[in-house]
Amino acid sequence: MTTILIADDDRKIVDMLRRTLAYEGYEVVTATNGTETLNKVQTERPDLVVLDWLMPKMEGIEVARRLRNTSAIPILMLTAKDAVEDRVKGLDSGADDYLIKPFAPAELLARIRALLRRTEPDNLEKPLAFLDMLIDPMTREARRGDRPMELRPKEFDLLSYLMRQARRVLPRDKILMDVWGYDFGGDGNVLDVYIGYLRAKTEAGGEARLIQTVRGVGYVLREI
Repeated sequence: MTTILIADDDRKIVDMLRRTLAYEGYEVVTATNGTETLNKVQTERPDLVVLDWLMPKMEGIEVARRLRNTSAIPILMLTAKDAVEDRVKGLDSGADDYLIKPFAPAELLARIRALLRRTEPDNLEKPLAFLDMLIDPMTREARRGDRPMELRPKEFDLLSYLMRQARRVLPRDKILMDVWGYDFGGDGNVLDVYIGYLRAKTEAGGEARLIQTVRGVGYVLREI
């Protein structure tokens, strides 16, 4: 049975999530602060963590960072913070998805299913290559030529997505939906931020730009 850890200090939310997830057939364990969350991940070995941002003892942002240093466990972050910079901060910390409170239980379940699908054995991939760029989805390593690139989780997801569809012009809305799993309420600034991060890292050694802007449409990975 799939086990989900709910980490939130709001008892009403925890009770609602426990009932919802149990009804869908998930086994549920809970934690009420950051320190307990880290301990429960070690002892209970959940398949996914639903993580509140604001918790006692240690905020969800720091919990996500620590988990990501030692584990590839999917993390769905819950928060009332809805500014673009907060979403970027949450995803940069290691969260795989970001859900704004209040939320519909049906949407939460859909995102949980999507995150769990990504970790199924059938979805493990072989290394991807485009020109002198290579990434390995199994080890999460990335290189450009002989130069290693340190990519945050969502940067890696975005680059691997572009590499799978190299030379195809991808609309902004499609990238947001396919990589993040949901729409940012029409605000695509977060995509521009991550494209900027990737360009800085893929071009850090003076290499030619591969991530091209198609004005009025979106982006494409191709040589000039």
